[in-house]
Amino acid sequence: MNQVVNLNRVRKRSKRDTEAKQAAANRASFGRTKAEREADVRREQRLRDLHGQHKIKSGDEA
Repeated sequence: MNQVVNLNRVRKRSKRDTEAKQAAANRASFGRTKAEREADVRREQRLRDLHGQHKIKSGDEA
Protein backbone atom coordinates (compact mmCIF):
# COMPACT_ATOMS: atom_id res chain seq x y z
CA MET A 1 0.00 0.00 0.00
CA ASN A 2 1.26 3.50 -0.80
CA GLN A 3 2.09 6.05 1.82
CA VAL A 4 0.00 9.13 2.41
CA VAL A 5 1.61 12.19 0.84
CA ASN A 6 1.11 15.69 2.16
CA LEU A 7 0.66 17.74 -1.02
CA ASN A 8 1.61 20.97 0.72
CA ARG A 9 4.99 19.50 1.63
CA VAL A 10 5.50 18.31 -1.94
CA ARG A 11 4.63 21.73 -3.34
CA LYS A 12 6.90 23.51 -0.88
CA ARG A 13 9.79 21.13 -1.60
CA SER A 14 9.30 21.61 -5.34
CA LYS A 15 9.23 25.39 -4.93
CA ARG A 16 12.39 25.34 -2.81
CA ASP A 17 14.16 23.20 -5.42
CA THR A 18 13.27 25.53 -8.28
CA GLU A 19 14.26 28.58 -6.22
CA ALA A 20 17.57 26.92 -5.37
CA LYS A 21 18.27 26.29 -9.06
CA GLN A 22 17.45 29.92 -9.88
CA ALA A 23 19.69 31.12 -7.06
CA ALA A 24 22.57 29.00 -8.35
CA ALA A 25 22.10 30.46 -11.83
CA ASN A 26 22.05 33.98 -10.41
CA ARG A 27 25.21 33.34 -8.41
CA ALA A 28 26.90 32.09 -11.56
CA SER A 29 25.91 35.08 -13.67
CA PHE A 30 26.03 37.94 -11.16
CA GLY A 31 28.75 36.72 -8.83
CA ARG A 32 31.60 37.20 -11.30
CA THR A 33 34.14 39.89 -11.96
CA LYS A 34 33.81 42.36 -14.81
CA ALA A 35 36.72 40.69 -16.62
CA GLU A 36 35.01 37.30 -16.45
CA ARG A 37 31.76 38.72 -17.84
CA GLU A 38 33.59 40.50 -20.66
CA ALA A 39 35.52 37.33 -21.49
CA ASP A 40 32.21 35.45 -21.79
CA VAL A 41 30.80 38.14 -24.08
CA ARG A 42 33.90 37.95 -26.30
CA ARG A 43 33.72 34.15 -26.34
CA GLU A 44 30.03 34.15 -27.31
CA GLN A 45 30.65 36.75 -30.03
CA ARG A 46 33.52 34.70 -31.43
CA LEU A 47 31.35 31.56 -31.52
CA ARG A 48 28.57 33.46 -33.31
CA ASP A 49 31.07 34.79 -35.83
CA LEU A 50 32.55 31.34 -36.44
CA HIS A 51 29.08 29.89 -36.86
CA GLY A 52 28.14 32.64 -39.30
CA GLN A 53 31.19 31.95 -41.44
CA HIS A 54 29.92 28.44 -42.13
CA LYS A 55 26.58 29.55 -43.51
CA ILE A 56 26.06 28.97 -47.19
CA LYS A 57 25.03 32.13 -48.98
CA SER A 58 22.38 31.72 -51.65
CA GLY A 59 22.87 33.17 -55.13
CA ASP A 60 19.58 35.08 -54.90
CA GLU A 61 21.15 37.99 -53.08
CA ALA A 62 22.50 40.77 -55.24
